[in-house]
Amino acid sequence: MSPRKSAVDALTTRDRILDHALRAAATRGLEGVTIGTLAAKLGMSKAGVLGHFGTKEALQIAVLHEAADRFRQRVPVRAAAAAPGLPRVLAAHTEWFAHMAEDSAGCLMSDAAAEFDARPGLVRDTVLAAMDAWTTYLRRELETAQQAGDLPGYADLDQLLFELGGAALATARAIGIGDNGRDQGDRDAEVAARRGRHAVEKILASPYRADLD
Repeated sequence: MSPRKSAVDALTTRDRILDHALRAAATRGLEGVTIGTLAAKLGMSKAGVLGHFGTKEALQIAVLHEAADRFRQRVPVRAAAAAPGLPRVLAAHTEWFAHMAEDSAGCLMSDAAAEFDARPGLVRDTVLAAMDAWTTYLRRELETAQQAGDLPGYADLDQLLFELGGAALATARAIGIGDNGRDQGDRDAEVAARRGRHAVEKILASPYRADLD
């Protein structure tokens, strides 16, 4: 086997491991992803799985990076078709909630934030970096809306971001409970996604004043 083919095969295997790990983490949490379970699922040895990452922590971080990349491709990339400002904020949340409803991995970062909230380390830092990137993205669009006059100058952007985050968490929880792999679960997830969108619409329509306590 040529070195080039070996490298390609290694990348393909790594991608397969990440895909299985991502889906396992979406249902059992990052700590629920074990080398032994992945090895059995993929028909590999534990050493073979671990050899692609080095440590369990490195595997967890790789899973988070994969989830973040899929999120970027599904949410900000698609939302870019909407006009800057409020339309893009709404489009981004609509895409995110649809992602949650269609793929349980769409909730992974929110779940990981709760799972590692009180556990300092590289995994927690990776989660925080992804969440900071999302907040920065939303703030930029809200500032654009404010500059365009679509949001009043007095609007408290921090409050808007706080409420948008609450709507996203509520949607993720509703989808996580309702999505049980059956037809009814699928319908419940779709309903939760629609309710999440309505919540975002209401939040953006009634911003708080920045000077109110």
